[in-house]
Amino acid sequence: MEYRLEDLEEKYELELSRIVAEIEKSKAKSVLLQLPDGLKPWGPVLVDYIEERCGCVVMIWLGDCFGACDLPDSNCDLVIQFGHSEW
Repeated sequence: MEYRLEDLEEKYELELSRIVAEIEKSKAKSVLLQLPDGLKPWGPVLVDYIEERCGCVVMIWLGDCFGACDLPDSNCDLVIQFGHSEW
């Protein structure tokens, strides 16, 4: 299966412009994405999109994620969680 950003955006409200704006605002050089298991196959597509627009290094947390309180010790400038309520 080919993973394309357009297909993902048809299914989910990702707020990618908001993510790019927050990365630029915070001047983050390294970003960690936390994704629910169902979105992890789309991770590389999201990494490419963000890196191309922001010039930062983007990594994907491949461990389990059980909510906003489950933040890994990543030493990244910014952690972005998909699929969770704001807190």
